[in-house]
Amino acid sequence: MNIFVTGATGKVGSRLVPRLLQHGHQVKILIRDAAKAESHLLQGAEIVEGNLMRAEKLGEALRNMDVVVHLAAQFRGVDEETAKSSNIHATIALANAAIKAEVPRFVFASTGLVYGSNGQLRPNREDDDLRPALLYPQTKAIAEEALRQLHIEQELGLRIVRLAFVYGEKDPHINEFLPIMSTWNPAQQLSMVHHADVCQALLLAASTPDIDGRVYNVADDAPISVAELFQLHEHSGQYAAETSQSEFNPFDMVLDTTRIRDELNYRPIFPSFYTARDAGAL
Repeated sequence: MNIFVTGATGKVGSRLVPRLLQHGHQVKILIRDAAKAESHLLQGAEIVEGNLMRAEKLGEALRNMDVVVHLAAQFRGVDEETAKSSNIHATIALANAAIKAEVPRFVFASTGLVYGSNGQLRPNREDDDLRPALLYPQTKAIAEEALRQLHIEQELGLRIVRLAFVYGEKDPHINEFLPIMSTWNPAQQLSMVHHADVCQALLLAASTPDIDGRVYNVADDAPISVAELFQLHEHSGQYAAETSQSEFNPFDMVLDTTRIRDELNYRPIFPSFYTARDAGAL
């Protein structure tokens, strides 16, 4: 396949692009500053220097592409205007450019955080109501809806993947997030997914025919508790006493993966955090 990837130097993209190349795909990567691209991304991938905020100028680069995999996003540490511009407006502009260039498939990386706290006493399913509480998943939910409208009205070949908490392959994500988790109830469960399985899911979403308009949760098979993560990482942080004793829904951050298993034949390479640890893949 001819694959156009945004966010190629990010945590997910920098692990996806080498795998795509290893599978023999022709890959173009959008880079704001080509000089800052990591060297391994330059080996075999075609660099397109540009800015998502000017996606209307990407027509030539998108021509003859089979799929766009849109990973670029602003996650934490930015103001509301920047988050909306990057995560909503740039996404819509890129999708419109893909439609104009007649790219048949558009894979959008979203987040399981879009579900928020919806009161369900079971893992979150793709058709559940979205009630995101924080800015990042709020922008992702808005972008999802805008893309769905483009799918309905202009036949955008949309496939949405909602990722659980991503980890593995020396990604510092867990250690970066443990201080925030210290304010959560230690019994809180959360779904996780290893980078190898994120890449598997993205490739399945990009290559499977006749799934336009579908949404898929991506996670491993075994949600883990906050207390386990602290223990496994020998973190010295303390839980906030008032938070530890407060009411909570243990399913708020747990994703149901029945759909992606049934429809795309997704099977996690690392079914749990423990299997990834034992395999030396953290």
